[in-house]
Amino acid sequence: MRGVLRTYDSQAFTADQLAAAKGGQRVSVCIPARNEGATVGAVVSAVRRALVERVALVDEILVVDDHSTDDTAAVAAAAGARVVDARHVLTDHGSGHGKGEALWKSLHEASGDIIAWVDADIVGFDASFVVGLIGPLVTDPDTSFVKGFYERPELGAVGGGRVTELAARPLLSMYFPELTGIVQPLAGEYAGRRAVLEQLPFVVGYGVDVALLIDAARTVGVSRLAQVDLGVRHHRNRSLAELGPQALAVIQVILDRAGVKAPDAATLLRPGREPVEVTVEERPPLISVDGYRRRTA
Repeated sequence: MRGVLRTYDSQAFTADQLAAAKGGQRVSVCIPARNEGATVGAVVSAVRRALVERVALVDEILVVDDHSTDDTAAVAAAAGARVVDARHVLTDHGSGHGKGEALWKSLHEASGDIIAWVDADIVGFDASFVVGLIGPLVTDPDTSFVKGFYERPELGAVGGGRVTELAARPLLSMYFPELTGIVQPLAGEYAGRRAVLEQLPFVVGYGVDVALLIDAARTVGVSRLAQVDLGVRHHRNRSLAELGPQALAVIQVILDRAGVKAPDAATLLRPGREPVEVTVEERPPLISVDGYRRRTA
């Protein structure tokens, strides 16, 4: 596959193998969550049982509660996670919500040298997702950033969803062909080394997944990226109406990274529907934030 030198199957790694090989490195599993009380507990419990209690691979499970109005925080805490309220972290840099902001705040709050992110809405979550994501980072010091991919039964194929195939992949093919070997550039499961992640800006909203991929490749080179087949992932299949704003945000971000000036705020106009404004904001690399520098000095 063009531009990708290392592609793994998650089954190539075992939790016992990685626990023995990680040495003094700390591993944090971070879960951004907004109104995911129905699923976040099972995700946390699966990681805790398999990778904290049975094998000492994961040192920390951190849930960032992103302005939830349900019992997400209570459920996550009861399942064994450390829960952080996004509203109270890095308040000098905005108090808005969004997946990217939650990821950025989780990196600030986590203690790990290796950070693995998984979504909170996965049904039937298996801890092998985490094992697969961190496997290349623990076993290969030259790997800096790992992207997951998986089969999505609701779509009937391994590959990207509709936003990937109709928006992200065509634009990546035009401007970043070296990344076209990435099976699912918008996948929400990925991992990286803190030393690299802290150098990257974080897009606040939907564009964060592809922005981190592009920025990581620019920072360390495509040769230090890897991707892992995580098997099967079940989650909500969103309607086209819901995917429209996401697609617009992804387009804005890729064009921006390509040097094509896209508006920071664009309005999605659709016949018979209310206009939707999509604003792309970014949080600065954590290494440039004074409070973070003091914490890690």
